[in-house]
Amino acid sequence: MRPLPGVRTFGGMRRELVPDAPWKRVAPLLPRRRRASTRGRPRCDDRAALRGIMFVLKTGIAWEDLPAEVFGVSDITCWRRLDEWTRAGVFERLQQRLLDDLGIRARIDWRRAAFDSGSIRAKKRGPRPARTPRTEGGRAPSTMS
Repeated sequence: MRPLPGVRTFGGMRRELVPDAPWKRVAPLLPRRRRASTRGRPRCDDRAALRGIMFVLKTGIAWEDLPAEVFGVSDITCWRRLDEWTRAGVFERLQQRLLDDLGIRARIDWRRAAFDSGSIRAKKRGPRPARTPRTEGGRAPSTMS
Protein backbone atom coordinates (compact mmCIF):
# COMPACT_ATOMS: atom_id res chain seq x y z
CA MET A 1 0.00 0.00 0.00
CA ARG A 2 1.42 3.37 -1.05
CA PRO A 3 1.34 6.04 1.71
CA LEU A 4 -0.55 9.28 1.17
CA PRO A 5 1.51 12.37 0.31
CA GLY A 6 3.08 13.81 3.43
CA VAL A 7 2.04 10.89 5.60
CA ARG A 8 4.85 8.83 7.12
CA THR A 9 4.26 5.25 8.16
CA PHE A 10 5.73 3.90 11.40
CA GLY A 11 5.06 0.21 12.04
CA GLY A 12 1.69 0.32 10.32
CA MET A 13 0.72 3.57 12.06
CA ARG A 14 0.39 6.66 9.86
CA ARG A 15 1.54 10.08 10.97
CA GLU A 16 0.81 13.30 9.09
CA LEU A 17 3.79 15.66 8.74
CA VAL A 18 1.52 18.70 8.96
CA PRO A 19 -1.53 17.74 11.08
CA ASP A 20 -4.67 19.90 11.08
CA ALA A 21 -4.04 21.67 14.42
CA PRO A 22 -0.56 23.03 13.50
CA TRP A 23 -1.77 23.84 9.99
CA LYS A 24 -4.56 26.00 11.45
CA ARG A 25 -1.89 28.00 13.31
CA VAL A 26 0.41 28.39 10.30
CA ALA A 27 -2.12 29.08 7.51
CA PRO A 28 -3.23 32.56 8.70
CA LEU A 29 0.41 33.67 8.94
CA LEU A 30 1.25 32.85 5.32
CA PRO A 31 1.41 35.75 2.87
CA ARG A 32 -1.73 36.25 0.83
CA ARG A 33 -1.55 34.78 -2.63
CA ARG A 34 -1.38 37.18 -5.49
CA ARG A 35 -4.20 37.05 -7.98
CA ALA A 36 -3.90 33.96 -10.12
CA SER A 37 -2.22 34.67 -13.41
CA THR A 38 -3.46 33.13 -16.61
CA ARG A 39 0.14 32.50 -17.62
CA GLY A 40 2.48 29.86 -16.31
CA ARG A 41 1.94 26.95 -14.01
CA PRO A 42 -0.65 27.31 -11.22
CA ARG A 43 0.74 27.84 -7.72
CA CYS A 44 0.99 24.60 -5.74
CA ASP A 45 -0.84 24.07 -2.47
CA ASP A 46 0.85 25.76 0.52
CA ARG A 47 0.19 22.77 2.77
CA ALA A 48 1.86 20.42 0.29
CA ALA A 49 4.87 22.75 0.17
CA LEU A 50 5.02 22.82 3.97
CA ARG A 51 4.90 19.00 4.02
CA GLY A 52 7.88 18.90 1.66
CA ILE A 53 9.76 21.46 3.74
CA MET A 54 9.06 19.54 6.96
CA PHE A 55 10.21 16.28 5.35
CA VAL A 56 13.52 17.80 4.24
CA LEU A 57 14.12 19.44 7.62
CA LYS A 58 13.20 16.33 9.62
CA THR A 59 15.13 13.81 7.55
CA GLY A 60 18.10 15.99 6.57
CA ILE A 61 17.99 14.90 2.93
CA ALA A 62 19.15 17.24 0.20
CA TRP A 63 16.46 19.36 -1.45
CA GLU A 64 17.03 17.69 -4.80
CA ASP A 65 16.30 14.29 -3.21
CA LEU A 66 12.76 15.29 -2.18
CA PRO A 67 10.41 12.83 -3.91
CA ALA A 68 8.06 15.12 -5.87
CA GLU A 69 5.82 12.20 -6.81
CA VAL A 70 5.10 11.57 -3.11
CA PHE A 71 4.53 15.16 -2.00
CA GLY A 72 3.00 16.56 -5.17
CA VAL A 73 5.40 19.49 -5.18
CA SER A 74 8.92 19.86 -6.54
CA ASP A 75 12.07 20.33 -4.51
CA ILE A 76 12.76 23.80 -5.91
CA THR A 77 9.20 24.92 -5.16
CA CYS A 78 9.57 23.84 -1.53
CA TRP A 79 12.91 25.61 -1.28
CA ARG A 80 11.51 28.80 -2.83
CA ARG A 81 8.45 28.71 -0.58
CA LEU A 82 10.67 28.29 2.50
CA ASP A 83 12.72 31.29 1.36
CA GLU A 84 9.58 33.35 0.64
CA TRP A 85 8.02 32.55 4.02
CA THR A 86 11.28 33.18 5.88
CA ARG A 87 11.65 36.60 4.24
CA ALA A 88 8.00 37.38 5.08
CA GLY A 89 8.66 36.61 8.77
CA VAL A 90 6.19 33.71 8.95
CA PHE A 91 8.33 31.55 11.23
CA GLU A 92 9.21 34.41 13.59
CA ARG A 93 5.52 35.27 13.99
CA LEU A 94 4.66 31.60 14.49
CA GLN A 95 7.31 31.25 17.20
CA GLN A 96 6.04 34.40 18.91
CA ARG A 97 2.45 33.12 18.86
CA LEU A 98 3.46 29.74 20.25
CA LEU A 99 5.50 31.36 23.03
CA ASP A 100 2.60 33.71 23.83
CA ASP A 101 0.18 30.76 24.04
CA LEU A 102 2.56 28.83 26.28
CA GLY A 103 3.13 31.91 28.44
CA ILE A 104 -0.61 32.47 28.91
CA ARG A 105 -0.97 28.87 30.08
CA ALA A 106 2.12 29.19 32.34
CA ARG A 107 3.81 26.34 30.45
CA ILE A 108 7.24 28.01 30.13
CA ASP A 109 9.83 27.44 32.83
CA TRP A 110 11.89 30.64 32.63
CA ARG A 111 14.38 29.33 35.21
CA ARG A 112 15.91 27.22 32.44
CA ALA A 113 16.00 29.98 29.81
CA ALA A 114 19.38 31.04 28.44
CA PHE A 115 20.40 33.60 25.86
CA ASP A 116 23.53 33.66 23.78
CA SER A 117 24.86 35.67 20.89
CA GLY A 118 22.95 33.44 18.50
CA SER A 119 19.60 34.55 19.89
CA ILE A 120 20.24 38.11 21.10
CA ARG A 121 22.06 40.69 19.01
CA ALA A 122 24.88 42.47 20.81
CA LYS A 123 24.31 46.17 20.18
CA LYS A 124 27.26 48.57 19.97
CA ARG A 125 29.69 45.67 20.50
CA GLY A 126 30.36 46.53 24.16
CA PRO A 127 33.22 48.69 25.49
CA ARG A 128 36.21 49.27 23.24
CA PRO A 129 39.62 48.17 24.49
CA ALA A 130 42.13 50.87 25.44
CA ARG A 131 44.33 52.09 22.61
CA THR A 132 47.74 50.42 22.62
CA PRO A 133 50.65 52.84 22.16
CA ARG A 134 53.13 52.09 19.40
CA THR A 135 56.35 50.44 20.59
CA GLU A 136 58.35 50.75 17.39
CA GLY A 137 60.51 53.69 16.51
CA GLY A 138 60.10 56.03 13.60
CA ARG A 139 61.18 55.17 10.06
CA ALA A 140 64.94 55.10 9.50
CA PRO A 141 66.32 57.55 6.94
CA SER A 142 67.28 56.09 3.59
CA THR A 143 70.97 55.28 3.14
CA MET A 144 70.75 55.36 -0.63
CA SER A 145 71.26 58.78 -2.12
